[in-house]
Amino acid sequence: MQTYFWIKTAHVVFVIAWMATVFYLPRILVNLAEAGDEPAVRARLLLMGKRLYRFGHNMFGMAFAFGLALWQGWRVFPNALPKMFAVEGWLHAKLALVVLLLAYFIVAGRWLKGVEKGRALPSAKALRWFNELPVLLLVGVVYLVLAKPF
Repeated sequence: MQTYFWIKTAHVVFVIAWMATVFYLPRILVNLAEAGDEPAVRARLLLMGKRLYRFGHNMFGMAFAFGLALWQGWRVFPNALPKMFAVEGWLHAKLALVVLLLAYFIVAGRWLKGVEKGRALPSAKALRWFNELPVLLLVGVVYLVLAKPF
């Protein structure tokens, strides 16, 4: 059971790190939209955004790997990891919300790459609204994990 809690701890830590990138990357896009034609500021923001996007992908990969170990690890290590999750509706709903969060993150990353290629961003106001979407999805994920309503 100790192994299970260490894997779960790692999963939660990497999820937190990934969510930090999900929340901060759109803020960099807002700053890029408001930077105007200041090349030094734009270059710094693009560099920060690219590094953050790469970091976010790494954190998502680690969170995914540990989450997969929690979900299916009992098949590989039956003595160390208990079968904790049956195929339940709450888990499918949670995974659907996580897929939406990943799609959101990828869209933000594509906008960042587009700026690097000279494409325009949506307005700063639209990006601020865009920045609020993952909060709603995260609330849904946390509720499903804690309440397991179905």
